[in-house]
Amino acid sequence: MARVVIDHDFSAPRPAVFDHLAEHENLEPLFGARVVRVDRPNDEPRNGIGSTRTLKLGPLPSFEETVTEYRQDELIRYTIAGGSIVASLITGHEGIQSYTVIPTGGTHLHYEIGFGAKIPGLAGLLARVLQRKITAALPVVDASLMEHVA
Repeated sequence: MARVVIDHDFSAPRPAVFDHLAEHENLEPLFGARVVRVDRPNDEPRNGIGSTRTLKLGPLPSFEETVTEYRQDELIRYTIAGGSIVASLITGHEGIQSYTVIPTGGTHLHYEIGFGAKIPGLAGLLARVLQRKITAALPVVDASLMEHVA
């Protein structure tokens, strides 16, 4: 089982960070993938439990992730819900974003993604790519949020 663990402190307040990262399309720079929210009627809240996004990584077929737990400004848990051969190759997938307020008034994000793969070595490779992409994208997200908060 591969695991991506990222801890990042944002200058922006927790509601701003949570709302931004809860919006599916805003995850594109984190994953380096095209992300589209699957429109469903009666989502309450909009990106809460049962909300689904489609991800497309380069030339690979798209797959879906679905939110399984949602606590406003605190936690988002999601899993791969299917969609293609890509989803069938990944096993035991779960992503968890936990948000806490830090003494400066900013936000601490603890982000873990765990998964295995049916092809030897694939999980480790994907974990390294995700770790690099997400870690590089979060400071850019923070700077963008601070422009809108200020």
